[in-house]
Amino acid sequence: MKKVQASTIAILTAFLMLTGVGCNGDSQTSDTSGVETSPPPATVEGAHAHPTHGPHDGDLIELGNEEYHAELVHSESEEIVIYILGSDAKTAVPIEATDVVVNVVHDGNPEQFKLTASPNEGDPEGQSSRFTSSEAELSELVHEDGAAAKLVVLIDGKQYTGKIAHDHDHDHGHAHD
Repeated sequence: MKKVQASTIAILTAFLMLTGVGCNGDSQTSDTSGVETSPPPATVEGAHAHPTHGPHDGDLIELGNEEYHAELVHSESEEIVIYILGSDAKTAVPIEATDVVVNVVHDGNPEQFKLTASPNEGDPEGQSSRFTSSEAELSELVHEDGAAAKLVVLIDGKQYTGKIAHDHDHDHGHAHD
């Protein structure tokens, strides 16, 4: 009976190797030496790689299905700056907005902060790719452990919301914690 089980296992193993199915259900390819290798990652049309930090060395915020990004920069003067960026997370995208909103929940209490348009040089008249706030409380809350912050921005009539996840290991040149 053990011979039957062993041969059944060998047949099943050979079948799985030939069909390219591994133990975890992932497809695998095998070369002529019998060593299995994982296939290269599939490329998704429209997919792109982008850095974890923006062009101003701030934390990136995904907006939509990476249709846009925002970059949160905490300046040495404790000012919070939000830059609106394209899908590449590099290119400034001026929008027709006078402000953007950061909603923060801390200690169970919700608060809302507006960052006002402060256009970059080169932004078209009536548009801005840069928004700022000098509110000390917002500056503290976006770095507070346990605080949940989200950016809300209106771009071309569509509302986008992105989670603000601050990288506490990233050095911004200011003393905190």
